[in-house]
Amino acid sequence: MCKEAKPNEMGDVVVKLPLPPGTFPTLWGADQRYEETYMSNYPGYYQTYDAGHIDEDGYVWIMSRTDDIINVAGHRLSTGAMEEVLAEHQDVAECAVLGIADKLKGQLPIGLLTLKAGVTKKHEDISKECVQMIRQKIGPVAAFKTAIVIKRLPKTRSGKILRGTVRKIADNEPYKMPATIDDPTILDEIKGDLKKHNIIK
Repeated sequence: MCKEAKPNEMGDVVVKLPLPPGTFPTLWGADQRYEETYMSNYPGYYQTYDAGHIDEDGYVWIMSRTDDIINVAGHRLSTGAMEEVLAEHQDVAECAVLGIADKLKGQLPIGLLTLKAGVTKKHEDISKECVQMIRQKIGPVAAFKTAIVIKRLPKTRSGKILRGTVRKIADNEPYKMPATIDDPTILDEIKGDLKKHNIIK
């Protein structure tokens, strides 16, 4: 069942069928998988796997991929939108937000921050400021209470942040060492940081 979201409400971005001639007719050698993946969740619509919202003027805003959407106490929130806020902090060089499992709320967002060279401010103060920024710009609904300063973010050799792997570590789920990881020792660093902040035991 496809129900249009209210203005500014986050939802899945879908395209009404039929698609124009020659547009993404199938996956090579996998017609059935193509149907199940892109056409079955919203009958009559193609699922883009992008998430976004439509504003009051009718403009569509693509916020992130659907795997970047987390569910916090029934609210669908974009980790990408939170990352945009954290990146505005003057001392933050790079950041990643991921949703970790929580018994009460389903998922809770945590932020991982790397700092610009030469920053001398206390890490605790930067973390508090980042939490406050999310509270002001996204609101209490985000339930964002944890921002951790780390040395570096785990990435692939092409520079993609390995959010999925870090989430599995935080949730104590089994994970495989990604073949494309730039430096495997970073994952042990992340484990140490998460333990230090009582995210994992």
